[in-house]
Amino acid sequence: MAIVSANDASYYFLFLIWFLTALLVHSLIKACFKLKPRSKVPHPPSPLSLPFLGHLHLVGPVLPKSFQVLARTHGPLMRLRLGASSCIVASSASIARELFKTQELNFSSRPEFGSSEHFIYRGSRFIMAPYGDYWRFMKKLCMTKLLAVPQLDNFLDVREEEVERLVKSVMESARGGKASDLSKELTTFTNNVICRMVMSTRCSGTANDAEKIHELVKTCLELAGKLSVGDVLGPLRWLDFSGNGKKLEAALWEFDRIVERIMKEHEEKLINKSVTDRKDLMDILLETHNDPTAEMKITRKDMKSFVLDLFMAGTDTSSAAMQWAMAELINRPEAFKKLQDEINSVVGPTRLVQESDVPNLPYLRAVIKETLRLHPSAPLIIRECGEDCSVDSYLVEAKTRVLINVYAIMRDPEIWTDPDEFMPERFLESSGERIGEHQMEFKGQNFRYLPFGSGRRGCAGASLAMQVMHPAVGSLVQCFDWKVMEREGAVDLSHGSGFAAEMAKPLVCRPLVRVNPFGHGTRK
Repeated sequence: MAIVSANDASYYFLFLIWFLTALLVHSLIKACFKLKPRSKVPHPPSPLSLPFLGHLHLVGPVLPKSFQVLARTHGPLMRLRLGASSCIVASSASIARELFKTQELNFSSRPEFGSSEHFIYRGSRFIMAPYGDYWRFMKKLCMTKLLAVPQLDNFLDVREEEVERLVKSVMESARGGKASDLSKELTTFTNNVICRMVMSTRCSGTANDAEKIHELVKTCLELAGKLSVGDVLGPLRWLDFSGNGKKLEAALWEFDRIVERIMKEHEEKLINKSVTDRKDLMDILLETHNDPTAEMKITRKDMKSFVLDLFMAGTDTSSAAMQWAMAELINRPEAFKKLQDEINSVVGPTRLVQESDVPNLPYLRAVIKETLRLHPSAPLIIRECGEDCSVDSYLVEAKTRVLINVYAIMRDPEIWTDPDEFMPERFLESSGERIGEHQMEFKGQNFRYLPFGSGRRGCAGASLAMQVMHPAVGSLVQCFDWKVMEREGAVDLSHGSGFAAEMAKPLVCRPLVRVNPFGHGTRK
């Protein structure tokens, strides 16, 4: 047993006193600088708070769910203080409409988190950029070139190849009588798709760049999450007690080294004019970088940051959504069988589900929509208020962080029947709850359904995500029956901790080959 000496105990006590004093001084200074003439508009309601901690004692590990519970007591717009950090949480469709539509320009920027000072691409991040010229230019570039429909269509064969690789990999497990880790399989699948579309590389070959990139991106996401939670320490986060800041910077520099090498390889192809008609996203970024007539000059730093954002926003989020879809279907055999029957009738047993089949598979579309309703890829959307304003008759001050809890909105019992139940039928023509196919889309124009956000800052990669998810989930349902591991009884649908949307446990199940489209036959 370790023995704590008197000197050690004294040191820890003095450190605690110093920490609490620094936090108190910071709070007092902040309060003094914020002194303003008292507004006649009240602030949003707030639960009772504790000194220093604020409302941390009321928040559990799954933040969207914790905020949902608090909103039931304190209203759809409430103010929370988490240590030295404060925010306003919005939890209703009507307030989301006000933030995303009525006052959209005032809430079009995103605030920096505690991890921002450790990002080597600070000032170049598209996703976190303030609403301004740089962000507008990059958004336009996404919509007209990088993520435009023609560019996505150019890589249809890549997505089909990766779906085929995914199914064959699962088949190997099935034939060996082994369980399949769908968390790993689907993450590898999405990472390969993005790597091939961005810079024409995948998890294979001697360099193995795609796999290394995914490891680094995953590390960056984990460390950034820890550092962002460190916002509760206020100015003390700069001291980086845990060393996570240095680890994040090291991972980012390693990512930078790999992307710089790939960028130079692309530049050599451009010089030698060996680029094919099909340009990947790196080719387009380099062309824009070298274009003297471009509206804005983007730097190498900007390009690397954009590539990082694509991986951080696209790989694990799409993978998590597909894992949730499979988990919900496996736990509901009647829904699984209904989807299987639909695919059998439309696609048959001799080929895999393709993107061109999706318009003829309404139940598959409903399954994905219902999955994203229950398990949105971004359960908390963060914005920053530009100027003092009134929202829902409450004062929201400039520079205030606003969290829109779309997890709570899409589980609101006032606007959804049986909101916590997985019911794809609610999105079918026959459902009385259905609003209309054109309205219940993914662009965020219906404010009770916001899986990809809304407005100017809605997810630019939503179309790509949908193109990836439908064929992959459809093929895994088409080709396999799935058995839950012994002793578990059902797939654990617990949510992971923090801001993210992933499952708390990896999705590991035993696949049984049902249809083999590669052998043009079926197996029972």
